[in-house]
Amino acid sequence: MEMAGFTIRRYEARDYVAVREIFAAGMSEHVPAACVHMLSQTWARLVLLTVFVGLLVSSQSLLLALLALTLILAAGQQIVTFSWSRYIKETINTDLLDIEQSYMARADSCFWVAECQGLVVGTVGARPSEQCRQDLELKRLSVRRDFRQRGIAKALCHTVIGLARARGLQAVVLGTSMLQVEAQKLYEKLGFQLQREVIIPQLLGKLTNFRISMYRFRIAS
Repeated sequence: MEMAGFTIRRYEARDYVAVREIFAAGMSEHVPAACVHMLSQTWARLVLLTVFVGLLVSSQSLLLALLALTLILAAGQQIVTFSWSRYIKETINTDLLDIEQSYMARADSCFWVAECQGLVVGTVGARPSEQCRQDLELKRLSVRRDFRQRGIAKALCHTVIGLARARGLQAVVLGTSMLQVEAQKLYEKLGFQLQREVIIPQLLGKLTNFRISMYRFRIAS
């Protein structure tokens, strides 16, 4: 499908490296927001305040208290960065390890790329939802930072919706993290409805109340 300034086409083997790089780069952008989110938690602020006041009172040294606070913040940032990097690595080594097998081997699954001036600039995948076989799950939507605001993400979403409609499915579903605010705005503008929010089960997710928003786009009969 050719559109103004870019083309959306089915994934090919030559796109492998670019697809994985686009996903990793897009997800890495959310590390600063994840750190801010962790610091917004009440328990995290109480820990920082307790350590600061405790050291200030016991040592009578403002410099020592500030140094300890800085070290704790740096350690927290490293924990979040490590956790985020591990998620990216795990994803790259699951469905993005063998894209052809994960998305291209069956008629009810597919992976597309957006190409502009010979460069792969966006990606999206679709395969049957594990919760309902009549739903198609939209996955791995990502667009290079310098190619955003051109309608590429919107076109990729419409491509997935088009496949669901052509297959006679009920809906397109997806999950996106609470940090991906711009993505949520796009989905809602396209007509996706927020169904529920779930906290990721990992320990850090529970500690930080990190939520995944589940959206659904109903295919009109």
